[in-house]
Amino acid sequence: MMLSALVVVHNEEDRLAACLEKLAFADEIVVVLDKCTDGSKAIAQRFTDRIVEGSWELEGPRRNTGIEFCRGDWIVEFDADEHATPALAAELRGMADNSTYAYHDIPVDNWIGKKLVRRGWGASFGKPAYPGLFRKEAKRWGNDRVHPRLTLIGKKGPALHNRVQHYVDRNISDMIRRLDAYSTARAKDLRESGKIGSGPHNARRIVSRFWRCYISRSGWREGGHGFLIALFAAIYPLVSYLKAKYEDE
Repeated sequence: MMLSALVVVHNEEDRLAACLEKLAFADEIVVVLDKCTDGSKAIAQRFTDRIVEGSWELEGPRRNTGIEFCRGDWIVEFDADEHATPALAAELRGMADNSTYAYHDIPVDNWIGKKLVRRGWGASFGKPAYPGLFRKEAKRWGNDRVHPRLTLIGKKGPALHNRVQHYVDRNISDMIRRLDAYSTARAKDLRESGKIGSGPHNARRIVSRFWRCYISRSGWREGGHGFLIALFAAIYPLVSYLKAKYEDE
C-alpha cells in the first residue's frame, strides 16, 4: 500500500523543515502552500516535488485539495507544528500496510513551550487524538473556518499507540493570540450563518465548558497551563459572539 504524508501550511518557514524531515517513512510527501509569502516553498522543495500552491479562504477546501493531490492508498495528515517520532513512523507504516479499516485515530502529545500538557484539552484548544491516518476516500473536511467538521466514511479501526508530538504554542502569549485569531474566524462563520446566538446563552456556557476542561478532563493537574486552557475554552463562544455582533469584518 502506498502511503502519502500530507502537510498543509501558511507561512511556516520557522518550523516546516523540522516537520518534513521526520516524514521520510512515507512513499511521498505532499505539501499544500496556502498564500505563502515567506520561505516555506524553498523549504518544502528540499523534501519533495509534490507541492500544491494556491489561495483558499477556508481551511476545509485547501485540505481537501491536498487529499485529492495525494497518490497514496493511505494518507497521514500532519500540521507544520507536529512531529512524527521514529516509533510512530514505524507504526504508521505497518498500519497502512496491513489495516483492513478505513481510518485510525492518532493520539497526541500537546506541548506549550517545553511543558507537556496531556490533560484538560477541549473545544478548539488542542486535541487528545485525531483521525489522522485514513484511506484516501474515507475523509473529507467541511467549510468552517476553525477546525472544520469532518465527514468520515467507513469503519474506524483501533487507535495507534504512539503519539504525534504537537507543539501547540510557544508560550502563554501565543495562547492568547490563538484565542484572538480563532474567535475572529469563528465570528465570521457566525455572521455568515445568520445565527450568531445570544449573549446570555454564551455566557451560561462559560461554567459548563470550564468545568469540562478543568475538572472532568483533569486540567487542574496541569497547573496554570491547565487553568488557562479551561478559561480560554470557556470564554471562546462568548468572545466569538461579541465579535460577530459588534466588530466590523
